[in-house]
Amino acid sequence: MQLPIYQADAFTSKLFGGNPAALVPLQQWLADELLQSIAAENNLAETAFTVPAADGYELRWFTPAAEVPLCGHATLASAHLLWTELGCQAEVIRFFTRSGELRVYCAGELIEMDFPAQPPAEIPLVPELVAALGAKPLRTLAREGNSDMMIAEFADAAQVAELQPDMHAVAALPHRGLICTAAGDGFGCDFVSRFFAPAIGIDEDPVTGSAHTLLVPFWAERLDRTRLSARQISARGGELECELVGERVLIRGRAVTYLRGQITL
Repeated sequence: MQLPIYQADAFTSKLFGGNPAALVPLQQWLADELLQSIAAENNLAETAFTVPAADGYELRWFTPAAEVPLCGHATLASAHLLWTELGCQAEVIRFFTRSGELRVYCAGELIEMDFPAQPPAEIPLVPELVAALGAKPLRTLAREGNSDMMIAEFADAAQVAELQPDMHAVAALPHRGLICTAAGDGFGCDFVSRFFAPAIGIDEDPVTGSAHTLLVPFWAERLDRTRLSARQISARGGELECELVGERVLIRGRAVTYLRGQITL
């Protein structure tokens, strides 16, 4: 069996920036174990798989270690590749996912994703988190009933940039992903972030669209405005334009194609 595979850098306008993601377009679903093996072999933060559906595509995302319910950068990369490489003519791409229907629009030079907002609430700051980060945040927050992601807010962006977490300790925390954030003073944006998820095979994710479904409601309330610019200050770095619209978060960015290839099974 041979399968096509594509790879693009998301949330960047320059090759080798942003967050790389692979797309494997399928005609029908393969066994979950095989999808996971392909993602592990790719060894990227995310590999996306699509299957054509009425009026859109079914979409799933896998890290090297696990399937995840939502991924922003691989959604953006998938839409970019469907438009530029796979002949999709739809002005709006509808993706059907474990997190519900996601719509992706062409917004001039940007790709715009429409995701559900996940406003976080403050949770107790535990000593295990401070030990894992080697630094004490101002507060911690999470979405009620959601163990996927936790936010740690710091006093300034320099603290976030300087973090050197103990990944084994981060992996032992009760949330699968840890978002560290601060106001964007000195970085030319409204807020910055970094994202760590060693429990699902990603020590540090270069750019994390899904994290902004929590970050945008949080910073929109803090800064008292709904349109926000964001930077993820990983080694590769990434830029996002975000907007809170009711109970939805619009996330805009660019993507660049890196690879066209074939998988032999």
